[in-house]
Amino acid sequence: MSSAYPEIYLVRHGETEWSLSGRHTGRTDIPLTAKGEEAARAVADRLKGLTFQAIWSSPSRRAFDTCRLAGFGERAVKKPDLQEWDYGAYEGVTTKEILSRRPGWQLFRDGCPQGETAADVGARADAIVAELRAVAGNVLIFSSSHFLRVFAARWVGLPPQGGEHFVLDTASLSILGYEHDLTEPVIRRWNQK
Repeated sequence: MSSAYPEIYLVRHGETEWSLSGRHTGRTDIPLTAKGEEAARAVADRLKGLTFQAIWSSPSRRAFDTCRLAGFGERAVKKPDLQEWDYGAYEGVTTKEILSRRPGWQLFRDGCPQGETAADVGARADAIVAELRAVAGNVLIFSSSHFLRVFAARWVGLPPQGGEHFVLDTASLSILGYEHDLTEPVIRRWNQK
């Protein structure tokens, strides 16, 4: 999995009751399920032998617990910009429920009332990208699905709304990096279980 250039390893948190049921989980701090904890522990095997210059985590319980259970909690730095999308009035609500009240709604296009838009999440992703470009070495990041999707879009120069084209399963591993030189950011691997 390695490259001559720095790589950014992205881990989506393990399963929670809300991710299992499809409820939008932005700032609500809920724990991993037993299955989510088991998947978080399995992340350690998938990252065995790799070294990281930095390890960053969303401050959410689900992301940091995934980080900790994978064996990286002691070195991890919690970064508020890595938090999941703020769903505002749609927190805890499923897409099906939202569509029954607001037909045609799309998260990446319409955002959330009393919450964030794709541009808001993109601005946080851009701040993380800028920090990453200053790190000489591989970085491991633990966060949540919609934030990481926007982050990947911004990494390769797409607008924040481009994140709608990337799907992430719980406890998945993705790798961002470069192709020919540091001016060519790419997605090297995506949504691996």
